[in-house]
Amino acid sequence: MKATKYMDDEIVIQKGVELLLKGMGPLETLRFLSFPRERRVDSVKRHREWQKHLDKKLFFDDVFGG
Repeated sequence: MKATKYMDDEIVIQKGVELLLKGMGPLETLRFLSFPRERRVDSVKRHREWQKHLDKKLFFDDVFGG
């Protein structure tokens, strides 16, 4: 199995932006790059939210085949 060599991050970004510009043009590229990123919910908050709506009997029956 041969080793994989990755491009430098700067080159990946440069090539990506060039492809976006070529494929979509400058306006749509700018729109794409400025889309807000979805913020990740903290895992503890996500788990507590999941537990809040959890039917424990159904969950345990599903997990342990009850």
